[in-house]
Amino acid sequence: MERKLGDKAKKKQRILLVDDEELNRKLCERILIREGFSVFEAENGKEAMELMAKSPLGHFDLIVMDIQMPEMNGYEATKQIRSMDREDAKKIPIIALSANDTEEDIRLSKECGMNDHMVKPFNIPKIVDVIRSYL
Repeated sequence: MERKLGDKAKKKQRILLVDDEELNRKLCERILIREGFSVFEAENGKEAMELMAKSPLGHFDLIVMDIQMPEMNGYEATKQIRSMDREDAKKIPIIALSANDTEEDIRLSKECGMNDHMVKPFNIPKIVDVIRSYL
């Protein structure tokens, strides 16, 4: 078997999955792990913000963020993450995961700093394609 110099094992990309519904998190986590991602979970926006703040620079490659959550919703969490004094917080792709797909919901997602807006229940191949398009 030939091996090129400089070949390295590809780093598993880390996704922060934020949703207050445990069933949604577990389903999405299972899909993402099967697709080769490493998944970290948060139950609400406040917890996601704290995980991001405590993580090493560049630790997470992408965030999948539910919108309607207790304690801190996805819009507010995204604004808080984007305003962190860290280079990765400004650039990390954040994908909204919402039960709503009105023009207003999509506009609000974009305005608060989210990169994309996916609707629940989601189409598995589509969400995987969207995530991969940002990584």
